[in-house]
Amino acid sequence: MDSSIFNGITALDGGALDTAALEEDAVLVVNVASRCGLTPQYEGLERLQKRFADRGFTVLGVPCNQFAEQEPGSAEEILEFCSTTYGTTFPLTEKLEVNGEGRHPLYAWLTEANDAEGEAGEIQWNFEKFLVTRDGDVSRFRPKVEPESDEVVAAIEAAIGPVT
Repeated sequence: MDSSIFNGITALDGGALDTAALEEDAVLVVNVASRCGLTPQYEGLERLQKRFADRGFTVLGVPCNQFAEQEPGSAEEILEFCSTTYGTTFPLTEKLEVNGEGRHPLYAWLTEANDAEGEAGEIQWNFEKFLVTRDGDVSRFRPKVEPESDEVVAAIEAAIGPVT
């Protein structure tokens, strides 16, 4: 995968995002929010991280406050919430805009991908998921698709290959 798609993104803690590691993995990019009805999806995302991390997979959480201002916190507040409430171990980026004029280039690229119904375009809500393979192919899953659904798990397994 071309790690340049992650260029210009800082980790939520203000440090550098390990783009070299992301380039080597299949990455599930998810716009996340702490005060959303879908926030419990963090649990499934963390289970995916633990289940597949040693096989070349990572979840990348992207806090976004564009949907009903459901991610209003500071970086420190978001980190505290994610670690204490959900025990997250996967990387989180700085807050990004995923739609509109201020959309980050990563999301300009991701939103070109079609979902299961063949629709591309704007992010619909928090917890929209994009699986980016090592080859740069993208599978898109809308917000209500659970992280551990059969379709997401099958896509991850296809992206990372069989257990060796």
